[in-house]
Amino acid sequence: MKKTTFAVIVGNRGFFPDALAKQGRKDILDLLKKTGFDSVALSMQQTKYGAVETYDDAKKCAELFAQNSDKIDGIIVTLPNFGDEKGVAETIKRSGLNVPILIHAEADTQNKMTLANRRDSFCGKISVCNNLRQAGIPYSLTLSHTVKLNSAEFKRELDDFASVCRIVRGLKNVRYGAIGARTGAFNTVRYSEKILELSGIAIETIDLSEILGMVDRLADSDKAVKAKLDSIRKYIPIKKIPAEPLMKMAKFGHVIDRWVADNDLAGTAIQCWTSLEEFFGIVPCTLMSMMSESLMPSACEVDITGLLAMHILQLASGTPSALLDWNNNYADDPDKCVLFHCSNLPKSFFKSSAMDYQAIIAGSVGKKNTYGTVVGRIAPNKATFCRTTTDDASGVISAYVGQGQFTNDKLDTFGGYGVMRIQNLQDLMQYICTMGFEHHVAVNISQKADPITEALGNYMGWEIYRHE
Repeated sequence: MKKTTFAVIVGNRGFFPDALAKQGRKDILDLLKKTGFDSVALSMQQTKYGAVETYDDAKKCAELFAQNSDKIDGIIVTLPNFGDEKGVAETIKRSGLNVPILIHAEADTQNKMTLANRRDSFCGKISVCNNLRQAGIPYSLTLSHTVKLNSAEFKRELDDFASVCRIVRGLKNVRYGAIGARTGAFNTVRYSEKILELSGIAIETIDLSEILGMVDRLADSDKAVKAKLDSIRKYIPIKKIPAEPLMKMAKFGHVIDRWVADNDLAGTAIQCWTSLEEFFGIVPCTLMSMMSESLMPSACEVDITGLLAMHILQLASGTPSALLDWNNNYADDPDKCVLFHCSNLPKSFFKSSAMDYQAIIAGSVGKKNTYGTVVGRIAPNKATFCRTTTDDASGVISAYVGQGQFTNDKLDTFGGYGVMRIQNLQDLMQYICTMGFEHHVAVNISQKADPITEALGNYMGWEIYRHE
């Protein structure tokens, strides 16, 4: 994953102690380096202590940011003292950057409130925010109004803000691939390409017949096919799987890999039920699992807005996402449910996994045509869930997000599955049904609901419900 780069504005105000700005600049840059982030900031030679105070300072800082705009993911405004609100606002306006902004105010120390040590950042932060609000520039706040840079609290804030920045940048001019037509019986996964396009999200489509036509032209001895077959064997246990469907998977997987690369796609959604089984003789689950595991998310049933949620979770955490069904209640516990798919989950979700046949579809098309699914129990872990949808009646993108925990509760079933505990689950289900969301939900092994809420609501301008 690409390193996140922050542009740093160090605020200063002349009649407050300059030494605080000097130390504040050193502290933030040292912290960013230590926590694995890159930074772009004025040098000590360009302005007094590399801070922004005057209009001239703002112009210099804006020019520096503009020169590095291609690599800047977000802006951190740090106020070691009151700071100059106009200088901060002018820098951001003139830089031309359209990225998330975090406003940080350093905390005063109770026994250091003399003229030589008093910060007044508590007050200065309000003024900076006021100026940005007047300019129509969105920004993010730390949970505590003031927070020390060297605290564990600020490190958590920084990690969440990096997630916000990755989401916003990752969704800028992103392209997804829709392979095949929507399965006829699944009206629930319909979506609007036009509404997605308004948010900079493009969909590249291809008919399943074109993919299968390219597959048909490949020889078993093709070097790329043999390499794909080898990668499948290394990815997951395949003891029960005949050679013929494995070769079909290798060819199908190679064609998709090539199409994804040729079209610069960030993820795919694939038709499955039941065209691939009836007319080609495999399920694509293992191939989709492999893509998702390698941070190229893949959703089943051509669920493009499900794919979007998978990608958002992945951008937030830097780890693989899965698409599951809200599938069953769990006994009589109102805060637990069963999440299930046939499945194409990334293997990192499981305690252990293996390739098998798809038991549900096999009943109609035969076992020999349904090899390729990934089966196993999801390991106990904290998780974040998310769903996006295009609300065509209102012309907007809507979403919900929340956090839960996969448990170790007893459950004997098939496919890819887990029991999840979610506080106030019944309220969430009421919301999902009332608002007409889909039965699919994207899940990630992380705790990233807050930065996702911030990114989608504050910066993308989508309607977002944060479940608590």
